[in-house]
Amino acid sequence: MAKIAFIGLGVMGGPIAGHLAKAGHQLTVFNRTMAKASAWVEAHGGEVGVTPAQAAQDADIVITCVGNDDDLAEVTLGPEGAFRTMERGALFIDHTTVSARIARRLFEEGEGRGFHCVDAPVSGGQAGAESGTLSVMCGGTEPAVAAARLAMQSYAARVVHIGGPGAGQTAKMVNQICIAGVLQGLSEAVRFAQAAELDMDKVLEAVSGGAAQSWQMNNRWATMARGEFDFGFAIDWMRKDLGLALEEARVNGAALPVTALVDQFYAEVQAIGGGRQDTSALVRRLHTK
Repeated sequence: MAKIAFIGLGVMGGPIAGHLAKAGHQLTVFNRTMAKASAWVEAHGGEVGVTPAQAAQDADIVITCVGNDDDLAEVTLGPEGAFRTMERGALFIDHTTVSARIARRLFEEGEGRGFHCVDAPVSGGQAGAESGTLSVMCGGTEPAVAAARLAMQSYAARVVHIGGPGAGQTAKMVNQICIAGVLQGLSEAVRFAQAAELDMDKVLEAVSGGAAQSWQMNNRWATMARGEFDFGFAIDWMRKDLGLALEEARVNGAALPVTALVDQFYAEVQAIGGGRQDTSALVRRLHTK
């Protein structure tokens, strides 16, 4: 069992840290909202760190799951960041979805300080975090990912080593590009079926058994049709992720016309107050007769 510092106890980080505690690891947790960290410790045990640096003191593994590039830089490289106290030979794992640029920067910083870094964004949403069935995309060296896999097995159903530093984050961009296109097609299909006054349950039964089937269809068709959008990953965060993909595409030369278009469609949903609704709320911008 390892001594782990876990930084960031949001809808993803809290359940992930819970699985680590249940597996028997010794956790010290940090969250910007101290009350949330205290509540987590009351539920799962462990200790609360006053700063990321304090939480990381003497830790074998430091894991972060925060909001964006700036948040990640603050809790790692900031004046009270975890990198200030991490020891040589320790392991750093980041589950935040951020740019490949900062993932590579942290890898270089870690190597210079004598510890290993793995960029390890996840897919599976809040439900996957709670059930311990996340899919993890890893970037880093083979030894570092092998070590990280031992901790991740308590909350992940699939851990794939994609490649070198930043490769995990780039793979997560692939994941979000796929989701954006699928949800736009699904949104149009839902509204088309409604306009045609079809039985939505029967349509789902028919098309979900063929080539049109997808996770989004199986899990969001019915709720999209009913106008229910409270299922986890928010549009605000999706726009952040799509922005990362579009930024990376400008660097590597990839063409992402559908992604760019769907990103703007999401902006329209934000403008009508849907920023905190889940990504299937994309259907809101389409109207039936």
